[in-house]
Formats: sequence, C-alpha cells, structure tokens
Amino acid sequence: MYVCVCKNVTERQVRCAVSQGHCSMKSLCSELGVMGQCGKCAKHTRELLRQWQHERPVATTA
Repeated sequence: MYVCVCKNVTERQVRCAVSQGHCSMKSLCSELGVMGQCGKCAKHTRELLRQWQHERPVATTA
C-alpha cells in the first residue's frame, strides 16, 4: 500500500528503510522523501514507524 502518494513511497519501502536504521521521522523524510510535499502521509508513516519499532526493537548505542 502507498504511504506517500506524492513521492510514490510504499509501506515496504518504509519497512526497508527502518530495517536499515532510519528510525526517526526526520531520517525517513531524508531517505524516502515522505512529508516533503503535502504532509498527508505523516500520520500513517509515524504509525508504521512505531508499529515496526515495537515489533523489532532497534539496538541503540550509548
């Protein structure tokens, strides 16, 4: 399913970016271009990010 129609970004692309370490909205915006135009995708992208982080916690360094 498309998350961002303006930039043609899919859920799969967001999941892939998160698995590669893009674990913030700012990072996803920079990597995929989400929220770069109309911003309507922000809510759904944020929900997906939270869901996938909960399913697969990302290791952080101190």
